[in-house]
Amino acid sequence: MDASSSKNLTGLEQVLGHTFKNKSLLKEAITHKSFAHEQHRIKTSYNERMEFLGDSVLELIISEYLYECYADFTESDLSRIKSYTVQESTLAETARELDLGSYLLLGKGEDVTGGRNKASLLADAFEAVLAAVYLDSNYKTAREFILKHLSAKLIEFANNDSIFDYKTKFQEVSQSLFYVLPQYVTVDTTGPEHEKTFEVQVLINNETYGKGTGRTKKAAAQKAAEQALIQIRENHETDI
Repeated sequence: MDASSSKNLTGLEQVLGHTFKNKSLLKEAITHKSFAHEQHRIKTSYNERMEFLGDSVLELIISEYLYECYADFTESDLSRIKSYTVQESTLAETARELDLGSYLLLGKGEDVTGGRNKASLLADAFEAVLAAVYLDSNYKTAREFILKHLSAKLIEFANNDSIFDYKTKFQEVSQSLFYVLPQYVTVDTTGPEHEKTFEVQVLINNETYGKGTGRTKKAAAQKAAEQALIQIRENHETDI
């Protein structure tokens, strides 16, 4: 490894907050296959296998964290939060915050076509770096690394009602338990034209299961569906 590479790795270690005992792990994690394929005379490892491992480690860390911290959330809720946290756009955003793209070893073609800012490439590299941290240390250190960089996003998603599509969920529950689709009825509209508030009820077989209010009918229907799901959980003693 030449001097400039050593310097780059040292800088990246500072950004990541982890000093590697085995520097080759970090180098492999930031090496894209396009770079490896250009090294005709030298066998160069690249990060696809590490990405595979990092993906699994990430899933476990996030699942464990959500299980421990959100005891009142259902399995479906936890799965939804996890999916938002581990999705490509979230990981790519985190990689950009770490300026990971500037440390990547890319082939010339990949580099000139904007590879350092490509979401898929950044997300894969982030997972590979996680795998490198895990292999260089242990699960506890890898967990600390992930929570340091992703816990704020986890909390944001957990508190973001917009990621919970209660209408879709309630429709699935209604069809499963009652074999019919729910009906949404606007029962009241209040306020001036430019600032209306809507009240919506959701019914199954003409029986009201939930009510909700909102500035739009869509928002009110979401709240009605959420209330309906709570009622069904209580009445049917089921985790949905």
